[in-house]
Amino acid sequence: MRIITISQDECSELLKRLYIGRLGCALDNQPNIVPVYFSYEPDSIYIFSTLGKKIEWMRQNPKVCLQTDEIVDGLEWLSVIVTGTYLELTGPQYEAQREHAQKRLAEYSEWWRIPLAERREQTRDLLIQTVFFRIDIESMTGLRAMYEDEETARSWRSN
Repeated sequence: MRIITISQDECSELLKRLYIGRLGCALDNQPNIVPVYFSYEPDSIYIFSTLGKKIEWMRQNPKVCLQTDEIVDGLEWLSVIVTGTYLELTGPQYEAQREHAQKRLAEYSEWWRIPLAERREQTRDLLIQTVFFRIDIESMTGLRAMYEDEETARSWRSN
């Protein structure tokens, strides 16, 4: 297996294809990582959440990362890590961006309505606050794992 660095264009193409990743944040030297749905645009990533630990942490430390990958098998995969800054899309000045984020995320279905409904049912709190936010991208890196040769690929896939 060989692992090589991929270009910024390849990173962008992967982020355009995928919509599930892992969001990383930290507070007081304690990391936290959670799965999220996202929507990528060239300079930013849009995400939806309900108020909770990750939002509270990102409000205090807006430096975040998002990792996503496309795995073919144990020896063939692509992975991208985006680092950036959390920006909460609250308040009237972000109304258009919030609507844009909701529309972009809805392209992958109305998936965000299900966790919201479930959380409201579990807590019996119909006033659970929803949060749309954006990661302003500062850097993007990616790796590709691939077979050394076609014979190794055939051998691995036949097992």
